[in-house]
Amino acid sequence: MTQANLKLVSFALCPFVQRARIILLENKIEHELEFIDLDMPPDWFYDVSPLEKVPVLLVDDEPIFESLVICDYINDISDSNLYPEDFLLKAQQRAWISLSDNLLDLVYELMFATDETKYKQAKASIIDRLEVIEEQLSTGPFYSGEKFAMIDVAYAPLFRFLDSIMSVSDINFYADAANVQTWAKACLAYPAVQNAVVKTFPEDFLVYLNRPHTILTASKKIQ
Repeated sequence: MTQANLKLVSFALCPFVQRARIILLENKIEHELEFIDLDMPPDWFYDVSPLEKVPVLLVDDEPIFESLVICDYINDISDSNLYPEDFLLKAQQRAWISLSDNLLDLVYELMFATDETKYKQAKASIIDRLEVIEEQLSTGPFYSGEKFAMIDVAYAPLFRFLDSIMSVSDINFYADAANVQTWAKACLAYPAVQNAVVKTFPEDFLVYLNRPHTILTASKKIQ
């Protein structure tokens, strides 16, 4: 069967885009990558993204939106399966994947909080949820052991954001979550994860973080 022409519509720093890019790279699926400015998107973007968000995957110009839907589609057309074969395990992992969305929402709250109380609440909520995940992990290095899976795809961009934030703040998200830290390191060292972002991501992300009046920017480490 001839593979469809795939184009991933992206914003360079978006963690949800990274998920789609990771699974495309992991499965060695040819695709085009087009970055857009979300503050000034092209007119055609509104026709393919009802939610006005990235990523969008164009399959022979037919759009699929929402990162996990895109990941599932790519998984379906691939030779390998990044989900467990056992239906219960698959359902459980999909449930835990939903927690990664909640964590990313909290990370954005933390990054852009201008109120000290909201900043502390977001930080505490992130740490609390990571400690809950800690109880699910054991052998490593990935969530399910030796095999890189869809749940690792979902969490890897979150870990990249957390590491970047820790590099410019006094926060240690993993103080009581050593197994999560081990998992994060394994994900961030994985080739498909490393290659899912532009080479200038670390520098670009710090510029993105440097917003006026936010508590994080007020910390002395962000320049």
